[in-house]
Amino acid sequence: MKKSTCICLVVALLACVAIPFAVHAQDKTIRIGAMYPMTGRAGLYGIDSVAAAEMAIDEINGKGGVNGYMIDATFTDSKARPAYAVRVATRYITEDKVHFLFGVVSSGVGLAVTEISRQHKTIFIGTDHASTQLTVDKMQPYYFRVSNNTFMSMAAGALYLKERKATKDWTTIAYIGPDYAYGHDQWNELKYNLDRLGVPYKVVGEYWPKLFEPDYTAYVTSLVRDKPDILVSGFWGGDTVAFLKQAIPYGLLQRSLYFHPDAGGNYELMSAMGDELPAGLVLGARHYNNWPDTALNRNFAAEFKKRTGRFPTYAASGAYVGVYAIAKAVEAVGNPDDTEALVKALENLKLQAPWDPDGFTSYMRPDTHQLKKMQAIGVTMPNKDFPPATMMLGDWKIYKPEDVMPPNDYIKEKRK
Repeated sequence: MKKSTCICLVVALLACVAIPFAVHAQDKTIRIGAMYPMTGRAGLYGIDSVAAAEMAIDEINGKGGVNGYMIDATFTDSKARPAYAVRVATRYITEDKVHFLFGVVSSGVGLAVTEISRQHKTIFIGTDHASTQLTVDKMQPYYFRVSNNTFMSMAAGALYLKERKATKDWTTIAYIGPDYAYGHDQWNELKYNLDRLGVPYKVVGEYWPKLFEPDYTAYVTSLVRDKPDILVSGFWGGDTVAFLKQAIPYGLLQRSLYFHPDAGGNYELMSAMGDELPAGLVLGARHYNNWPDTALNRNFAAEFKKRTGRFPTYAASGAYVGVYAIAKAVEAVGNPDDTEALVKALENLKLQAPWDPDGFTSYMRPDTHQLKKMQAIGVTMPNKDFPPATMMLGDWKIYKPEDVMPPNDYIKEKRK
């Protein structure tokens, strides 16, 4: 073969190899790699999150995208398994070249994926999981959470119990929650905040069923014997529904005040239980369909129902806000490729969200990468405006971010 022919072949081969890189360099796409559970007790959270994220993407892309960039997301079933989610996250980064990791419902999965985010210096937008460890103990530069953490929920819960102490006498308290980071964080943070507020209490029971436990009977009968004035629950999703359905026949909810400040007030509970759901339970959540009564929240719930045929669980709002957080950051930076600039933009994020009451805008706390938002706790009461639910929350107590965020000394101690 002649030398000139060899050179031509080499040039041709290099040209073929170079074409994908040239196309990639000109690609005007913001690539998101999302992970959510799609099956089992946690499946509804994932299904709603995907629907809400797609709704936000359609809204943004329908207006021309962000600085000429269109948003594209890939969704994978995390199976609520940390090891599997780690493999998915690694593939997203190394093969799909995503700009952002996104999503996750289980805190156990979130704690695993944040390590992949850190190792590869890829931003991870947490939209639903709530363990405070991700923003305090194990906070890393590339992780940001747009839903509230358990500390905020439990600080609001402690304030609620302090106020209740002034009007109704209670002394004893028991806790039941899933035996992993999310469950333990809630209980430790509630006790920390009760102690910080000087609220006296006596613990009469602690119970730690596994996540997705099928039978709570033994726990229910033990709690009936404990007779706590306040029964604090740390369940989420289908576990909440299963526990309450099993507790009702034993009269547990008549003997103790059921108090569930982080994930108890999720619409999934109201829709799944219907007329079975008792009045008078005290619950909190990350988003409510009937609070705040703002145009943004009404439109969010109505559009979600139009697209899916049902009202959203709170997981949907986190995914919706997460997509808009990415859009705001890319808008500020000008492109999705400058990761360090995007980190700075997210640290200064201010974003009007469906869960924000009039006059308030959610904002990022730079030293924890945790979005700060109002915390609302309500009481179950009859309301048929959001079928198939026949009970919703009302009689709201609202707590400001500055009253429920972790104090600086708490953060310093945890980060030692």
